[in-house]
Amino acid sequence: MADVDMDQLSSTQQEALQQYIAVTDQDIKDAVPLLERSQWNVQIAIAKFFDGEGPDPLAEAMAAQEIPRIAARHENLQESLLAGGRSSTSSRRPQTDPAPRIVPTQPVTYGTPWLFSIVFMPFTLGWRLASGLFRSCLYIFSFLPAPLRSRAVSRGLRSTNGRRMLMPRDTAARFRREFDEEYGVNELPFYEGGIAQAHDLAKKEVKFMLVVLMSPEHDDTESFVKDTLMAPEVVQFLKEPSNNIILWGGNILDSEAYQVASEYNCTKFPFSALVCLTPKEGSTRMGIVKRLVGPMPAATYVSELQGAIEKYGAELAGVRAERTAQEFARNLRNEQDSAYERSLAMDRERARKKNEAAAAAAAAEKRAREEAEAAARLEEKKQQWRAWRATKIRPEPPASDKQVTRVALMMPQETGAGRVVRRFPQDAPVEELYAFVDCYENITGDAEGDVSKPDDYEHKYAFKIVSTLPKEVYESSETATIGETIGKSGNLIVEEIVDDEDEEEDAEGADN
Repeated sequence: MADVDMDQLSSTQQEALQQYIAVTDQDIKDAVPLLERSQWNVQIAIAKFFDGEGPDPLAEAMAAQEIPRIAARHENLQESLLAGGRSSTSSRRPQTDPAPRIVPTQPVTYGTPWLFSIVFMPFTLGWRLASGLFRSCLYIFSFLPAPLRSRAVSRGLRSTNGRRMLMPRDTAARFRREFDEEYGVNELPFYEGGIAQAHDLAKKEVKFMLVVLMSPEHDDTESFVKDTLMAPEVVQFLKEPSNNIILWGGNILDSEAYQVASEYNCTKFPFSALVCLTPKEGSTRMGIVKRLVGPMPAATYVSELQGAIEKYGAELAGVRAERTAQEFARNLRNEQDSAYERSLAMDRERARKKNEAAAAAAAAEKRAREEAEAAARLEEKKQQWRAWRATKIRPEPPASDKQVTRVALMMPQETGAGRVVRRFPQDAPVEELYAFVDCYENITGDAEGDVSKPDDYEHKYAFKIVSTLPKEVYESSETATIGETIGKSGNLIVEEIVDDEDEEEDAEGADN
């Protein structure tokens, strides 16, 4: 179908087409033929799309809403009477017997008080003596021929009430072990768990659960097991994966199997019941769709089970297809939600990094601005201090004064003063010489008016005064005088103090 005319489709068919395309994302020209082959049933079409399409006209016909489902029925006289009784009652009543989820009850044991244990000690010793005598009898039976020994011992043991209760999984393992010991190793796929676990698995995976209850006291049990249950065609039928059968077996001497027999209304052994979901009677309801009671040939046993599976298989196939579609849609939504969450997380991360970068840039800008303002305030106070200190420097003594020190200063290059010669009083502190060098421009320039000393400022000299030969550094001091430190005269050099960071930058520039 190259071109599809949507006007030729009914509203129901258009709605089914939209639902199918939403799940499978298939082209309309390929989707319409598949829906037509599936009788416009969306569940069957989705199952064919994902699982592969095969010839199954019966499932398509029974799944179609327009065609009534007609299936062969296999039942006995008792079931026919029950069905007739049900047809006369209200249509709301289920047509199949319910198969409840059975959880075996564990016995609660209490410790015997020590006073009662002392009182009943003779009875306890007598019971132990009787048990030892019974085990001795069993040992004597071990010398009998094998057929007699197995029948006598099994009947003697299993007729006692001393069968210990175990957990469901351990009970299933004991049943399988006793079954193999009694009838030999076989390939029957018994479920290794309790009836509740098998019930939940059958409901979850939409499978059939075949419950087999056996009584070792019944005369037909051995023939049923050997001739029917262990027949090759029955074993092959139960192991066939396409039949979707979970086989659970139990011995009614066990508490779990006894509860199953009571809930399933088992009145005759051997007993088999086929249990599955009954969608038309309840979306989660498990019902007994077939009962097989008493001995029967293997062919009949397989035929009865096959008929029940064919009768309810189409409904279960529809449930599987619906669950497959729901699971696919759920996974698709989860993937979309996950992709959306990942995209949202990436957007949040990018926004976070952008905000952090903007905040860091703003902080750096603010810090630079504050540092610049602080440097400007510091420079302003430094110039104010120099202007103030220049007014406090002592005037140069006259040449006739003998208590003077003649100093020749080589000034820094940036001042442009070159070599300056000046006389200082010998009793002046060395700090006076430093102040003269630092305030030289203020002294030689135009002096300002009344200048006050800046508040909250401690001036530091960015240079040092050293002698040439021998080289000696004269530190600024308020107590040491010029005469004591330098003497009558001296040739001095003003050297700038270079920070370690500036030295590293100069070294890097020289290397480059």
